Parts: sequence; C-alpha cells; structure tokens
Amino acid sequence: MKLNHHITIEDIASQAGVSISTVSRVINNTAPVATKTKARVLEIIENLGYKPNLFAQGLASGQSRTIGVLTQLIGSPFYDVMLRGILRGIEGTSYSTLFADGSWDAKKDRIALNMFIQRQVDGLILLDGHVAAEDIVTISKELPMIIIGRNIPGLEEQCIPFDDFDAAYKATKHLVDSGHRRIAHITGLLNHNDAIDRREGYLKALKDSGISPDPDLIIEGDFTEPSGMMATEMLLMQGQIFSAVFAANDQMALGARLALYRRGLRVPEDVSIVGFDDQVPSSYMIPPLTTMQRSPLEIGEKACQALLNLIHNKPFELPEHESKLVIRESVTRRL
Repeated sequence: MKLNHHITIEDIASQAGVSISTVSRVINNTAPVATKTKARVLEIIENLGYKPNLFAQGLASGQSRTIGVLTQLIGSPFYDVMLRGILRGIEGTSYSTLFADGSWDAKKDRIALNMFIQRQVDGLILLDGHVAAEDIVTISKELPMIIIGRNIPGLEEQCIPFDDFDAAYKATKHLVDSGHRRIAHITGLLNHNDAIDRREGYLKALKDSGISPDPDLIIEGDFTEPSGMMATEMLLMQGQIFSAVFAANDQMALGARLALYRRGLRVPEDVSIVGFDDQVPSSYMIPPLTTMQRSPLEIGEKACQALLNLIHNKPFELPEHESKLVIRESVTRRL
C-alpha cells in the first residue's frame, strides 16, 4: 500500500470511532487499551500507512531519539568497523544516529560537538579525538556520554580506554623475541596520543631487551598506506639497516609491504613486519600480517548499548579491552 504521510491521529480516531487520546495511548503504549479497541486502531493504522511524526514526538517528550557519534576518520577501516558496531547496537531501538567526522582536528571536533548540542541529541559517543578533557567533563554534566579510546578523569566509568603503550610493547617484544635487533618503527601522527603511546611502548620494549633505540629508525607516518610506503622508502634511501618494521597501524604496514616488494625485498625472509589493529585486509596480505588485534565491532556495539542505558538511567557495563597479538606469517625468526 502506498504510504500517506498526511494521515493524522485525528483521521485514525475518526475511522476507529474512538477518541484521539485512545489512539495516542495505542501508538505510544503509555496506558492499557481494551484488546479489541487496540486491534481495531492498529488495523486502521496499518491500512492507512500512518507513520508517527518522530520530530513532533521528540519535542513533546523532550527527547530527539537521536544519538551523536563523533568519529575521527570516516573511511578508516578501524573506525568504520566500530561505526558498524554502533549501528548494530542501536538496531531494533527507536533511536537513530547522527555522525560527524573530526578528522583529527580540534577545531572540527568543537564544531561537531556544537552541532550535536544544537540538534538536541539525547547522548554522545566520542571516538577518541582532540576534545579537551575539561570540555568533555562539562558536556557530560548535561548530556549522557560514552568515550572510546580515552580515559577522562572523573568519567572513568563512562570510558573505554585503549592501552596503546602495552600493545605496542607486546608487538615490539614479539620481534625482539624472534631475534630482531634493528627494528624500524613507522609512527602515526605524533600530535595524537595513540601514536605517542605506541612509540613509547616500542622504545620501552627495546630498552627492556637491552637494545639502544636508534632515532634514525623512527619515521613519522599519518596512519595511511601511502605514508607507510613513503616511510619505508625513506629508510631504504637513507641506507638504514633493519630486519623488521613495526608499523603503528595495519594500513601503514600494507604500505611498507609494497615498498619492500618494489625494492625486491622479501617478507618475512628479508624484512619482518608487524602491524596494529588487525584490520580485515591484514589477513589477506601476502604474506598474512602479524598484528595486534582489537575488537572494534564489539566495542562499538557495547558502547552504544551502554549509552542507551545511561540515557534511561539504567545500569550499564562497558567491555574490558586488551589488545592481543595475532601471529601470522609476516615475521620470521632470526638466528
């Protein structure tokens, strides 16, 4: 049947021979209605193709039935999987999502947050970003919020932090334990806490293993495949000697793999590679990539469910997260 969006509850009440308040109770399920009357009203709603005006309902209830999601890079495999998890968490509810992209930019983060507030979203999910901790605390006093990838003092119970230092330590230690001593590191953007923590974990793993870090083996990337390729090319052009690369994410590891291939260097026979995030393409790289695994789909879904409970003042639990080393075929043991 063709939908008619001009049908009103007055039309339904007239056809059903009941009051407008009875139709409202059936639609909103706010009070009991006699079984036969309810069935009759629902039948007419179905026949007329009536769709409630969610915006008007939101104004009346003081809720927009919308949650805001501030991500950092729409198009990033890691963040996009997490966004899919959020959509899975909201599935079957009366809520919808409003997405904004911070693009690693503090100014864009602030613009997005103002937009969410103006749109009167019922809650927020922040995926990392450069929003100042004090601003997050201030906003959280007025708006339910779940923060992914950061630990904000005073909001610990609403945060899902990532221990990037520990994960990078484990990744580097795996290379050291495999006999590598000259390990290059392609960092992410070093104005970002994730990249800084991963670099520090790399440095600590070397020092704890009695290896003096070589600053010439550390090249800054920007979390994209081209930057991983260019960083590896730079190392090779400078004549740096290294037997392994630890890339701060899988995308840069894929770029590094291409640079090595173009120079005729085999992975892992000549150079081993470890990535970070366990993105889907990593399983299909040649050879399959050893990497640090996270669970962005589950994290996104659980974060969304927690936010909905928080909005309705219900108890919630956030997932405990620990990155795990996934050993594939891109690392070989050095004797």
